[in-house]
Amino acid sequence: MVTPFCLRQAKVNQRLRIRSIAAQGELGRRIRDMGLVPNTEIQVIGKAPLHDPVALRLRDFTLTLRNSEADHITVEALEPVHE
Repeated sequence: MVTPFCLRQAKVNQRLRIRSIAAQGELGRRIRDMGLVPNTEIQVIGKAPLHDPVALRLRDFTLTLRNSEADHITVEALEPVHE
């Protein structure tokens, strides 16, 4: 069984599937407008030196999120990360 976790905890190069978006109101709408909706597959492609922001690859584009935004996104790993 796959354990869901917060997007902020994801590792670079990890492939994930979005399980849920907990943000409400304007923030929730903005996150969804960026294409971050349940069942979307994403990959963490980079993190800034202080781990904020995080760069994601989804569909055919790259997107960056602040950790304060990533905290509202629950994901599950699609495969283990090889460090």
